[in-house]
Amino acid sequence: MPKKTPDELLALAAETARNAYAPYSKFHVGSALETEDGTVFSGCNVENASYGLTICGERNAIFQMIASGQKKIAQIAVVAGGDTPPYPCGACRQVINEFADPDCPVYVAPTNHIDRYETMTLSELLPKSFKL
Repeated sequence: MPKKTPDELLALAAETARNAYAPYSKFHVGSALETEDGTVFSGCNVENASYGLTICGERNAIFQMIASGQKKIAQIAVVAGGDTPPYPCGACRQVINEFADPDCPVYVAPTNHIDRYETMTLSELLPKSFKL
């Protein structure tokens, strides 16, 4: 059962976005997730001159969760610059899908307007998802 409010997760994601390494896109992304036991992980995007080596904020947070021995996302927040909600890319949607239930809440908000966040479930974000 999640213990953090969406506002708390979004605030942490916004704080983490400030640490993003985004010299090429200038698009700073932060993500924060909570596991079923209430543990929180955050991550930011880290770009590379060879774009294929870039990691998104969402996957950065998820991979930290896995490295710490956790396996289940209870809820996740994504924050980035601009005036529109930063929906996760396709790769991140699939990775979230690997570690979350279809009804997992996903919160998205622009960094400067985290009070105007959108909430959707993973199944709304990734309908007809691929699972083995």
